[in-house]
Amino acid sequence: MRDVLTELSPSGLAVSWLGHGSVVVGLDDTIVAVDPVLSDRIGPRVGKRTVGLRRLAPPPLGPDSLKGVDLVLITHAHFDHLDRPTLVELADQRTTVIVPKRCKRLIPKGFCRVIELGAGESYRQGEATVWAVQPRHWGARTWLDRRRGACSYCIERAGRRVLFAGDTADTNTFDGMSGLDLAVFGIGAYDPWEHMHATPEQAWRMFQASGARYLLPVHHSTFPLSDEPIDEPMKRLLMAAGEERDRVIIARLGEIDVVLENEAAS
Repeated sequence: MRDVLTELSPSGLAVSWLGHGSVVVGLDDTIVAVDPVLSDRIGPRVGKRTVGLRRLAPPPLGPDSLKGVDLVLITHAHFDHLDRPTLVELADQRTTVIVPKRCKRLIPKGFCRVIELGAGESYRQGEATVWAVQPRHWGARTWLDRRRGACSYCIERAGRRVLFAGDTADTNTFDGMSGLDLAVFGIGAYDPWEHMHATPEQAWRMFQASGARYLLPVHHSTFPLSDEPIDEPMKRLLMAAGEERDRVIIARLGEIDVVLENEAAS
């Protein structure tokens, strides 16, 4: 079993993409998992089975590799972002979970605490501060459930800032955010869902407008949610980035990318 928490800890700012919208980030000694979905299928449970979409590639690690993470951030309640089977395996008294409004009851028991945030609200844990931003998306768990919130999150620790946009259509919400070292934007599931998921070109525009130094593209190549070819989102993103493509982190599943070295180690 990999000890991803230990692998991330020595770095000043490091990130690992786990497929779809799932990432784990280390900011010095604070480790954050965002929308951890490590199941083979996503969707509602019928008895002991999950009825829904199967992953196109197996998850790069199991939930036990993230056991004891400091923070879990859930952007919204859709099954491809809030996966209860994964969260059951992650439940630990060392971990705080942050969710949008009216999502607390969806989180399984066993965590230290579950905090609900709305846009503009914040939560501080130790040296890290998380605040919520409103994306252009919604948080329904089912077709008849339209009351739950959806959040993007920005986290700051030791002067470093990371934005997790989560699912969002094109919006000006992130324009002019100051001091971002890394922005994580989704670039897939836009055909025919552009009204809820940004195209690669729109994601690049939002990244540039946010003022972030580096972009980690996610939400592609994992679940068959839409009609675009599996390799199209990254191709279009790099085309949009042009001569600035060195600002794009081209992540490999489960590998750790060091964005900024720890000053003490450099």
